[in-house]
Amino acid sequence: MQVLAASRICIEGIDPEIDGGRFAAKCVAGRPFTVRADIFGEGHDSIRAALLWWRQGSDEIHEEPMEFLVNDRWEGRFTPPENALYRYTLIGWKDDFLGWRKDTAKKIAAGLDVDVEAEMGHRLVANSRDHAPEGEGRAALESLVHATNHGSTEERIEILMNEETLALMTREGRRYGLTRYERDLAVFADREIAAFSAWYEMFPRSAAEGTRHGTFRDVIERLPYVQDLGFDVLYFTPIHPIGRTNRKGRNNTLTPEPGDVGSPYAIGSEDGGHTAIHPELGTIEDFDALVAAARGHGLEIALDIALNASPDHPWIKEHPDWFEWRPDGSIAYAENPPKKYEDIVNFRYYLEDGSPNAPYWEAVRDMFLYWAEHGVLNFRVDNPHTKPFPFWEWVIDEVRARHPGAVFLSEAFTRPKMMKRLAKLGYNQSYSYFTWRNTKAELTEYLSELTQQECRHYMRPNFFVNTPDINPYFLQTSGRAGHRIRLALAATLGGNYGVYNGYEICEAAPIPGKEEYLDSEKYEIRDWDFDREGHIKDDIRLLNGIRRRHAAMRDFTNLEFFDAHDDAVLCYGRFDRASDSYLLFHVLLDPHAGRDFAFDLPLWRFGLPDEASIEVQDAVHGNHFTWHGKEHRLTLDPEDRPYAIWRLIPPGGARD
Repeated sequence: MQVLAASRICIEGIDPEIDGGRFAAKCVAGRPFTVRADIFGEGHDSIRAALLWWRQGSDEIHEEPMEFLVNDRWEGRFTPPENALYRYTLIGWKDDFLGWRKDTAKKIAAGLDVDVEAEMGHRLVANSRDHAPEGEGRAALESLVHATNHGSTEERIEILMNEETLALMTREGRRYGLTRYERDLAVFADREIAAFSAWYEMFPRSAAEGTRHGTFRDVIERLPYVQDLGFDVLYFTPIHPIGRTNRKGRNNTLTPEPGDVGSPYAIGSEDGGHTAIHPELGTIEDFDALVAAARGHGLEIALDIALNASPDHPWIKEHPDWFEWRPDGSIAYAENPPKKYEDIVNFRYYLEDGSPNAPYWEAVRDMFLYWAEHGVLNFRVDNPHTKPFPFWEWVIDEVRARHPGAVFLSEAFTRPKMMKRLAKLGYNQSYSYFTWRNTKAELTEYLSELTQQECRHYMRPNFFVNTPDINPYFLQTSGRAGHRIRLALAATLGGNYGVYNGYEICEAAPIPGKEEYLDSEKYEIRDWDFDREGHIKDDIRLLNGIRRRHAAMRDFTNLEFFDAHDDAVLCYGRFDRASDSYLLFHVLLDPHAGRDFAFDLPLWRFGLPDEASIEVQDAVHGNHFTWHGKEHRLTLDPEDRPYAIWRLIPPGGARD
């Protein structure tokens, strides 16, 4: 009875509360984190609510007042100051003084006698004083008690109803029926690069001119190029020694020629494993020099962590119990039937008795920590969905305890619930289905899910337009226009996006009938000509520049779709009222034919009538002009520019 009686206020429908508090939500340090909930009590009592938050492990609890929205829905927010794990919960209580004030105001307006109300207000103040701890607040309440204990009704009411008294009672008044939500919830505040970044992927071994095996020193020479394109993260495929047993030849053949370099995903040789560097790339000192040089160019390095082992990996001899073995005594090769990866063998995550293979788990953790100590905090993890969930939750927590700024990107093109579970477990970014969403209906439906449903609190997609593994059919048949279209969509729909090198020169030659690149760089060194005719480097520079200059681009969840009266045109906005940053986009989805179409200018988003005018800046060309009214027309041509970007400047809005 006592327990139930103490929980007088109902607190439910908390958003975010991931799986009943089992997992942490995600936010960005230095940006407001918003919490909403249904909070109410019996009858018509006046309710107040607050958001409590504190850094994990700290005894200092902060309280932020919540604001009533509508229909018993409340909203509160706090700004986590640092990259760390935070806890939060909600409290609600009856504010009897506020209720008294509202009722008394109605009686005064109706000309009724309020002698009794004056005494009731006085007693509420006295009751609050009696329950207040010693200090300035209690002293202020004591003064108010004395001030309202005598005088005429009018004098007492005037004091009790003034704004200073309301502020004091809001701050120091007794909280009747104070109820705290039954659970403390968690939110992890990431570095901004976890939520807003542009990735450029390359094979370091192709960094040299010609087909000479590239080195880290060659990559250093490429840094100004990547910086000039406007990327934040330079991402390398695996840089470890490559095994020779069952080495793959060009185009994934099983009969390599002498000198074939093999797949960098077949990790491990006599030169070492996951904490070693392929000898032809250089030394750890060369790698450290590269990381430092990249930092000087405003770039962070990301490594591809593939928990694959070639049959030559030193761990096989050193720790045979870390691997899967077949009944005939042979080691188990990796398979995804009907595919078989003859150059890769499987690690063992659990022992026969069902317990975790702890030494192996610890070795993987130590491998991540090793690279973090060498300046790498961004990890793209290959196929994490084929490894146990508890393994990832433990590893990520362990790494984050030492390096809270670590960013884990989940390369899991798999079932939706599997992708979301990995994000809940701690992956900061996730691959997504964007790569295969091409039509207006597909994009609208999928992006609405990612930005409006609960997953927006924990799953941050990284919209890769292509990868070494995936040469989408759309790009194979759409030419330069198609590459510009998909680039514009990825860069402006998402907070994170990425390109694999070759995209900027519209490389799209496929293996016939497959979503794979012909002459794949996974199996050979490529001699890239990034200046060849038809490149789209200017588009990349433009879009990355727009992303960086406009605050609205930094919050993935502010995406809104608007009406363009043609199924081949996607119209959407990225609006941030706090910074007066408003961008409107039109992207042509058909790479083969232009469109002249009508669209509605979303004047209603600024509280403007349909006949109002609004200043506009063409974000591509920079010129300013004015749009009058709601209805407009626009033409997009795939051979000219298949996208348009407008900066909207409402009346009173900020100007450049």
